Amino acid sequence: MSAKILIVDDNSVARSTIRSFLDWHDFRVCGEAGDGKEAVQKVRKLRPDIVLLDINMPGMNGIQTASKIRRVARQTKIVFLTVHNTPGTRNATQMWSDGFVAKSAIGTELVPTLIRVSADEWPGQTVERAPMF
Repeated sequence: MSAKILIVDDNSVARSTIRSFLDWHDFRVCGEAGDGKEAVQKVRKLRPDIVLLDINMPGMNGIQTASKIRRVARQTKIVFLTVHNTPGTRNATQMWSDGFVAKSAIGTELVPTLIRVSADEWPGQTVERAPMF
């Protein structure tokens, strides 16, 4: 059984590209959202196992969105997927996330990160946690 993934990014082309990439790697995308408010609504409705979350979005940024997601769905894992690959950004997201992938590293880091994060999802599995960052 594969984890259900919700893609949250304000750029529709980015969402479509990420969805195609995940489909090609046999991940199960359950939905998409274009902003933080829509993301929280879809988390409530779709109950994804993992949310791939951009940081820069109109209205509510990714960190604010992650905070709200944690309140409505504590079991949902959050992986930040962003162009902002700086130590400050990584530190700011660490409290809310189960993973962090720079968009420039999607091809090499996204699949292993999702496998690691989803492995923690399934009861009965013993997974040694690697450092997130």
